[in-house]
Amino acid sequence: MAFMDKDFLLNTEIAKKLYHETAEKCPIIDYHCHISPKEIYEDLHYDSITQVWLGGDHYKWRLMRCAGVPEDFITGSADPHDKFLKWAEVLGRAIGNPLYHWSHLELRKFFDYQGLLNADTAEEVWELCNKKLKQPEFGVRGLIKRSNVEVICTTDDPIDTLEWHEKIAADASFDTLVLPAWRPDKAMNIEKSGWRDYLVQLEQASGMHINSFNDLKNALRNRMDYFAEHKCSLSDHALNYVMYAPAYDDEIENIFSARLGGQIPDENAQAKFKTAFMTFAAREYKKRGWVMQIHYGCQRDNNGPMFDKLGPDTGYDCVDNYAPSSQTAKFLGSLESLGDLPKTILYSLNTNDNPAIDTICGCFQASLGDEAKGVSKIQHGSAWWFNDHLDGMTEQLKSLGNLGYLAGFIGMLTDSRSFLSYPRHEYFRRIVCRLFGEFVEQGLYPDDLKTLSQIVQDISYNNAKKYFNFK
Repeated sequence: MAFMDKDFLLNTEIAKKLYHETAEKCPIIDYHCHISPKEIYEDLHYDSITQVWLGGDHYKWRLMRCAGVPEDFITGSADPHDKFLKWAEVLGRAIGNPLYHWSHLELRKFFDYQGLLNADTAEEVWELCNKKLKQPEFGVRGLIKRSNVEVICTTDDPIDTLEWHEKIAADASFDTLVLPAWRPDKAMNIEKSGWRDYLVQLEQASGMHINSFNDLKNALRNRMDYFAEHKCSLSDHALNYVMYAPAYDDEIENIFSARLGGQIPDENAQAKFKTAFMTFAAREYKKRGWVMQIHYGCQRDNNGPMFDKLGPDTGYDCVDNYAPSSQTAKFLGSLESLGDLPKTILYSLNTNDNPAIDTICGCFQASLGDEAKGVSKIQHGSAWWFNDHLDGMTEQLKSLGNLGYLAGFIGMLTDSRSFLSYPRHEYFRRIVCRLFGEFVEQGLYPDDLKTLSQIVQDISYNNAKKYFNFK
Protein backbone atom coordinates (compact mmCIF):
# COMPACT_ATOMS: atom_id res chain seq x y z
CA MET A 1 0.00 0.00 0.00
CA ALA A 2 1.41 3.40 -1.01
CA PHE A 3 2.10 6.04 1.65
CA MET A 4 -0.58 8.69 1.87
CA ASP A 5 -2.16 8.32 -1.53
CA LYS A 6 -5.84 9.18 -1.97
CA ASP A 7 -6.76 5.96 -0.17
CA PHE A 8 -4.54 6.57 2.87
CA LEU A 9 -5.81 4.43 5.78
CA LEU A 10 -8.67 3.10 3.66
CA ASN A 11 -7.90 -0.60 3.55
CA THR A 12 -11.18 -1.95 2.12
CA GLU A 13 -13.37 -1.08 -0.85
CA ILE A 14 -16.28 -0.14 1.40
CA ALA A 15 -13.99 2.20 3.38
CA LYS A 16 -12.93 3.92 0.16
CA LYS A 17 -16.53 4.42 -0.93
CA LEU A 18 -17.59 5.75 2.47
CA TYR A 19 -14.76 8.26 2.61
CA HIS A 20 -14.66 9.52 -0.98
CA GLU A 21 -18.41 9.56 -1.57
CA THR A 22 -19.54 10.84 1.83
CA ALA A 23 -17.07 11.81 4.57
CA GLU A 24 -14.72 13.80 2.36
CA LYS A 25 -17.52 16.11 1.26
CA CYS A 26 -18.81 17.07 4.71
CA PRO A 27 -18.13 20.58 6.07
CA ILE A 28 -16.21 20.90 9.32
CA ILE A 29 -17.77 21.93 12.62
CA ASP A 30 -14.79 22.57 14.89
CA TYR A 31 -16.59 22.94 18.20
CA HIS A 32 -13.49 23.10 20.42
CA CYS A 33 -10.16 24.76 19.65
CA HIS A 34 -7.74 27.34 21.01
CA ILE A 35 -7.17 29.53 17.97
CA SER A 36 -7.24 33.33 18.16
CA PRO A 37 -10.37 35.19 16.99
CA LYS A 38 -8.19 38.29 16.64
CA GLU A 39 -6.05 36.52 14.05
CA ILE A 40 -9.20 35.48 12.17
CA TYR A 41 -10.55 39.01 12.09
CA GLU A 42 -7.23 40.50 11.02
CA ASP A 43 -6.71 37.70 8.47
CA LEU A 44 -3.19 37.13 9.73
CA HIS A 45 -0.58 36.26 7.13
CA TYR A 46 2.39 34.29 8.39
CA ASP A 47 6.00 35.26 7.85
CA SER A 48 7.12 31.67 7.36
CA ILE A 49 6.08 28.03 7.69
CA THR A 50 8.02 28.03 10.98
CA GLN A 51 5.68 30.63 12.45
CA VAL A 52 2.51 28.78 11.56
CA TRP A 53 3.83 25.26 12.24
CA LEU A 54 6.18 25.66 15.20
CA GLY A 55 5.17 28.98 16.76
CA GLY A 56 2.93 27.52 19.46
CA ASP A 57 2.62 23.79 18.79
CA HIS A 58 3.75 21.97 21.92
CA TYR A 59 3.06 18.61 20.20
CA LYS A 60 5.95 19.34 17.85
CA TRP A 61 8.08 20.84 20.60
CA ARG A 62 7.70 17.67 22.63
CA LEU A 63 8.72 15.44 19.72
CA MET A 64 11.78 17.58 19.00
CA ARG A 65 12.87 17.33 22.64
CA CYS A 66 12.44 13.56 22.50
CA ALA A 67 14.80 13.57 19.51
CA GLY A 68 17.41 15.51 21.46
CA VAL A 69 17.04 18.86 19.68
CA PRO A 70 18.44 21.76 21.76
CA GLU A 71 15.76 24.05 23.18
CA ASP A 72 17.13 27.02 21.27
CA PHE A 73 15.76 25.41 18.07
CA ILE A 74 12.38 24.73 19.69
CA THR A 75 11.24 27.69 21.78
CA GLY A 76 14.49 29.63 21.76
CA SER A 77 16.00 32.38 19.63
CA ALA A 78 17.39 30.30 16.76
CA ASP A 79 16.69 31.51 13.24
CA PRO A 80 13.25 30.39 11.92
CA HIS A 81 14.94 28.72 8.96
CA ASP A 82 17.21 26.70 11.23
CA LYS A 83 14.28 25.72 13.43
CA PHE A 84 12.44 24.40 10.40
CA LEU A 85 15.45 22.38 9.28
CA LYS A 86 15.63 20.76 12.70
CA TRP A 87 11.91 19.99 12.60
CA ALA A 88 12.20 18.46 9.12
CA GLU A 89 15.08 16.27 10.26
CA VAL A 90 13.08 15.02 13.25
CA LEU A 91 9.86 14.53 11.31
CA GLY A 92 11.56 12.47 8.64
CA ARG A 93 12.39 9.83 11.27
CA ALA A 94 9.17 10.09 13.32
CA ILE A 95 7.93 6.63 12.42
CA GLY A 96 4.78 5.68 14.31
CA ASN A 97 3.98 9.22 15.47
CA PRO A 98 0.71 10.84 14.31
CA LEU A 99 2.59 14.09 13.70
CA TYR A 100 4.13 12.38 10.69
CA HIS A 101 0.66 11.84 9.26
CA TRP A 102 -0.77 15.21 10.28
CA SER A 103 2.18 17.15 8.88
CA HIS A 104 2.04 15.42 5.51
CA LEU A 105 -1.74 15.80 5.33
CA GLU A 106 -1.26 19.52 5.93
CA LEU A 107 1.45 19.78 3.27
CA ARG A 108 -0.86 18.13 0.76
CA LYS A 109 -4.00 20.01 1.77
CA PHE A 110 -2.63 23.53 1.93
CA PHE A 111 0.57 23.52 -0.12
CA ASP A 112 -0.08 20.79 -2.69
CA TYR A 113 3.20 19.13 -1.77
CA GLN A 114 3.04 15.42 -2.58
CA GLY A 115 6.53 14.50 -1.46
CA LEU A 116 8.03 13.64 1.91
CA LEU A 117 9.43 16.13 4.40
CA ASN A 118 12.82 15.12 5.81
CA ALA A 119 16.35 16.45 6.09
CA ASP A 120 16.93 16.02 2.34
CA THR A 121 13.78 17.87 1.24
CA ALA A 122 13.67 20.53 3.93
CA GLU A 123 14.97 23.38 1.75
CA GLU A 124 12.56 22.52 -1.04
CA VAL A 125 9.58 22.51 1.33
CA TRP A 126 10.77 25.67 3.08
CA GLU A 127 10.86 27.56 -0.22
CA LEU A 128 7.55 26.15 -1.47
CA CYS A 129 5.57 26.86 1.70
CA ASN A 130 6.96 30.33 2.25
CA LYS A 131 6.26 31.29 -1.35
CA LYS A 132 2.65 30.20 -1.02
CA LEU A 133 2.21 31.88 2.35
CA LYS A 134 2.97 35.20 0.67
CA GLN A 135 -0.07 34.81 -1.58
CA PRO A 136 -3.20 36.79 -0.57
CA GLU A 137 -5.37 33.68 -0.26
CA PHE A 138 -3.01 32.11 2.30
CA GLY A 139 -4.05 34.26 5.21
CA VAL A 140 -5.92 32.73 8.13
CA ARG A 141 -9.30 33.23 6.47
CA GLY A 142 -8.13 31.57 3.30
CA LEU A 143 -6.88 28.55 5.24
CA ILE A 144 -10.27 28.26 6.96
CA LYS A 145 -12.17 28.57 3.70
CA ARG A 146 -9.89 26.05 1.96
CA SER A 147 -10.74 23.59 4.76
CA ASN A 148 -14.52 23.96 4.32
CA VAL A 149 -15.01 25.02 7.94
CA GLU A 150 -18.58 25.99 8.76
CA VAL A 151 -18.31 26.71 12.50
CA ILE A 152 -15.41 27.48 14.85
CA CYS A 153 -15.77 27.65 18.64
CA THR A 154 -12.84 29.33 20.35
CA THR A 155 -11.99 29.00 24.06
CA ASP A 156 -12.58 32.17 26.06
CA ASP A 157 -12.22 33.32 29.64
CA PRO A 158 -15.24 34.93 31.39
CA ILE A 159 -13.39 38.27 31.54
CA ASP A 160 -12.83 38.37 27.78
CA THR A 161 -14.39 41.37 26.03
CA LEU A 162 -15.24 39.21 22.98
CA GLU A 163 -14.47 42.26 20.83
CA TRP A 164 -12.97 40.15 18.05
CA HIS A 165 -16.03 37.92 17.92
CA GLU A 166 -18.14 41.05 17.57
CA LYS A 167 -16.01 42.31 14.71
CA ILE A 168 -16.07 38.96 12.90
CA ALA A 169 -19.85 38.73 13.28
CA ALA A 170 -20.21 42.20 11.77
CA ASP A 171 -18.02 41.35 8.77
CA ALA A 172 -20.30 40.15 5.97
CA SER A 173 -17.31 39.15 3.83
CA PHE A 174 -16.54 36.16 6.06
CA ASP A 175 -19.17 33.46 6.26
CA THR A 176 -17.64 30.99 8.74
CA LEU A 177 -19.45 31.21 12.07
CA VAL A 178 -16.95 32.02 14.85
CA LEU A 179 -18.42 31.68 18.33
CA PRO A 180 -17.03 32.00 21.86
CA ALA A 181 -16.97 29.11 24.33
CA TRP A 182 -16.98 29.67 28.09
CA ARG A 183 -13.85 28.45 29.98
CA PRO A 184 -14.10 29.49 33.70
CA ASP A 185 -11.16 27.48 35.05
CA LYS A 186 -9.42 30.50 36.58
CA ALA A 187 -12.48 31.29 38.67
CA MET A 188 -12.72 27.70 39.89
CA ASN A 189 -9.07 26.94 40.65
CA ILE A 190 -9.11 28.29 44.19
CA GLU A 191 -5.74 26.71 45.00
CA LYS A 192 -3.83 28.68 42.35
CA SER A 193 -1.57 31.52 43.44
CA GLY A 194 -3.22 34.00 41.06
CA TRP A 195 -6.83 33.24 42.08
CA ARG A 196 -7.42 36.38 44.15
CA ASP A 197 -5.90 38.59 41.47
CA TYR A 198 -8.20 36.96 38.94
CA LEU A 199 -11.25 37.82 41.06
CA VAL A 200 -10.26 41.50 40.82
CA GLN A 201 -10.29 41.20 37.03
CA LEU A 202 -13.66 39.44 37.15
CA GLU A 203 -15.01 42.23 39.35
CA GLN A 204 -13.94 44.77 36.75
CA ALA A 205 -15.45 42.79 33.87
CA SER A 206 -18.78 42.21 35.63
CA GLY A 207 -19.00 45.53 37.47
CA MET A 208 -19.76 43.61 40.68
CA HIS A 209 -17.98 43.17 44.01
CA ILE A 210 -16.94 39.62 44.91
CA ASN A 211 -16.70 39.04 48.64
CA SER A 212 -18.39 35.64 48.86
CA PHE A 213 -19.08 32.52 46.83
CA ASN A 214 -22.58 33.81 46.23
CA ASP A 215 -21.06 37.02 44.85
CA LEU A 216 -18.82 34.95 42.59
CA LYS A 217 -21.81 33.07 41.22
CA ASN A 218 -23.63 36.33 40.52
CA ALA A 219 -20.61 37.79 38.74
CA LEU A 220 -20.31 34.66 36.60
CA ARG A 221 -24.02 34.78 35.76
CA ASN A 222 -23.48 38.36 34.64
CA ARG A 223 -20.68 37.27 32.33
CA MET A 224 -22.66 34.26 31.08
CA ASP A 225 -25.38 36.71 30.03
CA TYR A 226 -22.76 38.68 28.14
CA PHE A 227 -21.42 35.54 26.45
CA ALA A 228 -24.96 34.45 25.57
CA GLU A 229 -25.49 37.81 23.84
CA HIS A 230 -22.53 36.83 21.68
CA LYS A 231 -24.17 33.47 20.84
CA CYS A 232 -22.10 31.33 23.19
CA SER A 233 -23.79 27.98 23.75
CA LEU A 234 -21.11 25.72 25.20
CA SER A 235 -18.57 25.63 28.00
CA ASP A 236 -15.35 23.79 28.69
CA HIS A 237 -13.72 22.76 31.95
CA ALA A 238 -10.27 21.29 32.58
CA LEU A 239 -10.16 19.07 35.68
CA ASN A 240 -7.67 16.59 37.05
CA TYR A 241 -10.71 14.38 37.49
CA VAL A 242 -14.47 14.83 37.89
CA MET A 243 -14.98 15.07 41.64
CA TYR A 244 -18.01 14.77 43.87
CA ALA A 245 -17.56 16.09 47.40
CA PRO A 246 -20.85 17.78 48.38
CA ALA A 247 -20.91 20.30 51.23
CA TYR A 248 -23.37 22.73 52.82
CA ASP A 249 -23.48 26.31 51.57
CA ASP A 250 -22.01 27.66 54.82
CA GLU A 251 -18.98 25.41 54.50
CA ILE A 252 -18.33 26.58 50.93
CA GLU A 253 -18.63 30.19 52.04
CA ASN A 254 -16.12 29.54 54.83
CA ILE A 255 -13.66 27.98 52.36
CA PHE A 256 -14.10 30.98 50.08
CA SER A 257 -13.64 33.48 52.91
CA ALA A 258 -10.51 31.74 54.20
CA ARG A 259 -9.01 31.80 50.70
CA LEU A 260 -9.72 35.51 50.36
CA GLY A 261 -7.77 35.90 53.60
CA GLY A 262 -4.79 34.12 52.08
CA GLN A 263 -5.31 30.56 53.33
CA ILE A 264 -4.76 27.91 50.65
CA PRO A 265 -7.42 25.18 51.08
CA ASP A 266 -6.35 21.57 51.55
CA GLU A 267 -7.27 18.94 48.96
CA ASN A 268 -10.52 18.04 50.71
CA ALA A 269 -11.65 21.67 50.82
CA GLN A 270 -10.61 22.14 47.19
CA ALA A 271 -12.76 19.18 46.17
CA LYS A 272 -15.75 20.58 48.02
CA PHE A 273 -15.35 24.01 46.48
CA LYS A 274 -14.91 22.64 42.96
CA THR A 275 -17.91 20.35 43.36
CA ALA A 276 -20.01 23.35 44.39
CA PHE A 277 -18.58 25.39 41.51
CA MET A 278 -19.26 22.72 38.89
CA THR A 279 -22.75 22.09 40.28
CA PHE A 280 -23.56 25.78 40.00
CA ALA A 281 -22.12 25.95 36.50
CA ALA A 282 -24.00 22.87 35.26
CA ARG A 283 -27.30 24.21 36.55
CA GLU A 284 -26.73 27.47 34.71
CA TYR A 285 -25.87 25.60 31.52
CA LYS A 286 -29.05 23.57 31.78
CA LYS A 287 -31.14 26.74 32.16
CA ARG A 288 -29.44 28.35 29.17
CA GLY A 289 -29.37 25.28 26.91
CA TRP A 290 -25.56 25.26 26.88
CA VAL A 291 -23.38 22.19 26.43
CA MET A 292 -20.95 21.28 29.23
CA GLN A 293 -17.58 19.91 28.12
CA ILE A 294 -15.29 18.36 30.74
CA HIS A 295 -11.68 17.44 29.92
CA TYR A 296 -9.84 15.45 32.56
CA GLY A 297 -7.08 12.92 33.12
CA CYS A 298 -4.11 15.24 32.56
CA GLN A 299 -1.23 15.84 34.97
CA ARG A 300 0.10 19.24 33.95
CA ASP A 301 3.39 21.14 34.16
CA ASN A 302 5.54 18.28 35.46
CA ASN A 303 8.90 19.85 34.65
CA GLY A 304 9.25 22.61 37.24
CA PRO A 305 12.30 24.41 35.84
CA MET A 306 10.86 24.50 32.31
CA PHE A 307 7.46 25.63 33.62
CA ASP A 308 9.21 28.51 35.38
CA LYS A 309 10.97 29.36 32.13
CA LEU A 310 8.20 28.85 29.53
CA GLY A 311 4.90 28.66 31.42
CA PRO A 312 1.96 26.29 30.79
CA ASP A 313 1.05 24.48 27.56
CA THR A 314 4.64 24.08 26.43
CA GLY A 315 4.91 20.30 26.25
CA TYR A 316 5.43 19.10 29.81
CA ASP A 317 2.12 17.41 30.57
CA CYS A 318 1.33 13.71 30.86
CA VAL A 319 -1.54 11.25 31.21
CA ASP A 320 -2.90 10.99 34.75
CA ASN A 321 -3.93 7.58 36.08
CA TYR A 322 -6.46 8.82 38.63
CA ALA A 323 -10.02 9.25 37.33
CA PRO A 324 -12.55 7.76 39.80
CA SER A 325 -15.58 6.82 37.72
CA SER A 326 -17.73 6.57 40.84
CA GLN A 327 -17.36 10.30 41.48
CA THR A 328 -18.13 11.15 37.86
CA ALA A 329 -21.30 9.08 38.06
CA LYS A 330 -22.32 10.62 41.38
CA PHE A 331 -21.75 14.15 40.10
CA LEU A 332 -23.90 13.59 37.02
CA GLY A 333 -26.44 11.70 39.10
CA SER A 334 -26.76 14.57 41.56
CA LEU A 335 -27.55 16.92 38.68
CA GLU A 336 -30.00 14.49 37.08
CA SER A 337 -31.89 14.05 40.36
CA LEU A 338 -32.69 17.77 40.34
CA GLY A 339 -33.36 18.00 36.61
CA ASP A 340 -30.20 20.07 36.16
CA LEU A 341 -28.05 17.85 33.93
CA PRO A 342 -27.19 19.68 30.68
CA LYS A 343 -25.96 18.13 27.48
CA THR A 344 -22.50 16.94 28.48
CA ILE A 345 -19.32 15.78 26.73
CA LEU A 346 -16.77 13.80 28.75
CA TYR A 347 -13.15 13.50 27.59
CA SER A 348 -10.43 11.63 29.45
CA LEU A 349 -6.77 11.68 28.52
CA ASN A 350 -6.42 8.16 29.87
CA THR A 351 -7.72 5.51 27.45
CA ASN A 352 -8.28 3.18 30.39
CA ASP A 353 -11.28 5.40 31.17
CA ASN A 354 -13.05 4.66 27.87
CA PRO A 355 -15.32 1.86 29.19
CA ALA A 356 -16.14 3.83 32.34
CA ILE A 357 -17.11 6.91 30.33
CA ASP A 358 -19.30 4.92 27.96
CA THR A 359 -21.11 3.10 30.75
CA ILE A 360 -21.57 6.33 32.73
CA CYS A 361 -22.96 8.07 29.65
CA GLY A 362 -25.46 5.26 29.23
CA CYS A 363 -26.91 5.96 32.68
CA PHE A 364 -28.05 9.47 31.80
CA GLN A 365 -29.14 9.44 28.18
CA ALA A 366 -32.41 11.11 27.22
CA SER A 367 -34.24 12.32 24.14
CA LEU A 368 -33.08 15.63 22.73
CA GLY A 369 -36.32 16.00 20.75
CA ASP A 370 -37.12 15.66 17.09
CA GLU A 371 -34.55 18.27 16.00
CA ALA A 372 -31.71 16.11 17.35
CA LYS A 373 -33.26 12.71 16.92
CA GLY A 374 -30.72 9.89 17.14
CA VAL A 375 -27.99 12.02 18.79
CA SER A 376 -26.85 11.04 22.29
CA LYS A 377 -27.38 13.64 25.03
CA ILE A 378 -24.30 12.59 27.05
CA GLN A 379 -21.32 12.20 24.76
CA HIS A 380 -18.01 10.38 25.04
CA GLY A 381 -15.78 13.04 23.51
CA SER A 382 -13.39 12.19 20.71
CA ALA A 383 -9.95 10.77 21.48
CA TRP A 384 -8.09 13.71 22.98
CA TRP A 385 -4.52 15.10 22.86
CA PHE A 386 -2.18 12.16 23.40
CA ASN A 387 -4.85 9.85 21.96
CA ASP A 388 -5.81 11.48 18.65
CA HIS A 389 -3.89 8.91 16.62
CA LEU A 390 -4.90 5.74 14.77
CA ASP A 391 -4.91 3.49 17.82
CA GLY A 392 -6.43 6.04 20.20
CA MET A 393 -9.24 7.02 17.87
CA THR A 394 -9.97 3.42 16.99
CA GLU A 395 -10.09 2.43 20.67
CA GLN A 396 -12.49 5.28 21.49
CA LEU A 397 -14.75 4.42 18.55
CA LYS A 398 -14.78 0.72 19.40
CA SER A 399 -15.53 1.37 23.05
CA LEU A 400 -18.41 3.66 22.14
CA GLY A 401 -19.68 1.07 19.68
CA ASN A 402 -19.39 -1.72 22.23
CA LEU A 403 -21.04 0.09 25.12
CA GLY A 404 -23.02 2.97 23.66
CA TYR A 405 -24.49 4.31 20.43
CA LEU A 406 -21.75 5.06 17.93
CA ALA A 407 -24.19 6.35 15.32
CA GLY A 408 -25.17 9.13 17.76
CA PHE A 409 -21.59 10.40 18.20
CA ILE A 410 -20.81 14.07 17.46
CA GLY A 411 -17.36 13.35 16.03
CA MET A 412 -14.07 15.20 15.83
CA LEU A 413 -12.59 18.54 16.89
CA THR A 414 -9.11 19.98 16.50
CA ASP A 415 -8.39 21.17 20.08
CA SER A 416 -5.63 23.09 18.32
CA ARG A 417 -3.85 26.42 18.29
CA SER A 418 -2.97 26.15 14.60
CA PHE A 419 -4.99 27.13 11.54
CA LEU A 420 -3.33 24.28 9.65
CA SER A 421 -4.86 21.63 11.93
CA TYR A 422 -8.11 21.04 10.07
CA PRO A 423 -6.78 17.90 8.31
CA ARG A 424 -7.16 16.24 11.71
CA HIS A 425 -10.83 16.01 10.79
CA GLU A 426 -9.81 14.24 7.59
CA TYR A 427 -7.59 11.88 9.60
CA PHE A 428 -10.48 11.09 11.94
CA ARG A 429 -12.95 10.54 9.11
CA ARG A 430 -10.58 8.19 7.31
CA ILE A 431 -10.22 6.18 10.52
CA VAL A 432 -14.02 6.00 10.96
CA CYS A 433 -14.43 4.74 7.40
CA ARG A 434 -11.57 2.28 7.87
CA LEU A 435 -13.20 0.85 10.99
CA PHE A 436 -16.62 0.54 9.37
CA GLY A 437 -15.07 -1.16 6.34
CA GLU A 438 -13.37 -3.65 8.64
CA PHE A 439 -16.70 -4.33 10.38
CA VAL A 440 -18.20 -5.22 7.00
CA GLU A 441 -15.20 -7.32 5.94
CA GLN A 442 -15.35 -9.26 9.20
CA GLY A 443 -19.07 -9.90 8.93
CA LEU A 444 -19.82 -7.71 11.95
CA TYR A 445 -22.13 -5.40 9.99
CA PRO A 446 -23.89 -5.91 6.66
CA ASP A 447 -22.66 -4.41 3.41
CA ASP A 448 -25.42 -1.81 3.55
CA LEU A 449 -23.85 1.21 1.86
CA LYS A 450 -26.94 3.39 2.31
CA THR A 451 -27.06 2.98 6.10
CA LEU A 452 -23.29 3.12 6.51
CA SER A 453 -23.06 6.29 4.44
CA GLN A 454 -25.72 7.94 6.57
CA ILE A 455 -23.92 7.01 9.79
CA VAL A 456 -20.62 8.33 8.43
CA GLN A 457 -22.24 11.60 7.39
CA ASP A 458 -23.91 11.90 10.79
CA ILE A 459 -20.67 11.36 12.73
CA SER A 460 -18.71 13.65 10.42
CA TYR A 461 -21.21 16.52 10.40
CA ASN A 462 -24.94 16.08 11.01
CA ASN A 463 -24.83 15.00 14.65
CA ALA A 464 -22.70 17.98 15.75
CA LYS A 465 -24.93 20.35 13.80
CA LYS A 466 -28.02 18.99 15.56
CA TYR A 467 -26.41 18.69 18.98
CA PHE A 468 -25.08 22.23 19.24
CA ASN A 469 -27.78 23.93 17.14
CA PHE A 470 -25.48 26.85 16.39
CA LYS A 471 -27.22 29.98 15.13
